[in-house]
Amino acid sequence: MKEFDLDDLRGLMKGCAGVDEGVDIDGDILHVPFEQLGYDSLALLEIAHKIEDQMGVIIPDGSVEKMQTPVEIIVYVNSDVLKAS
Repeated sequence: MKEFDLDDLRGLMKGCAGVDEGVDIDGDILHVPFEQLGYDSLALLEIAHKIEDQMGVIIPDGSVEKMQTPVEIIVYVNSDVLKAS
């Protein structure tokens, strides 16, 4: 299975409801807190559900709330994908 990367996450982030259209997520956002990017907990839950649908990786609600930056989600998804391989 293809490794989940920042471009994959960006695609999901752009489709989430409640996100400020004025926020630019096309730059180097790996370590920028989701809060600074305008993503609240509901948007993160939506991203987690989209990851589950597309990648088959389940991110429990309690875990997604602890993920503060895009890199944390990417590492989690890829570690789960590697376990399943």
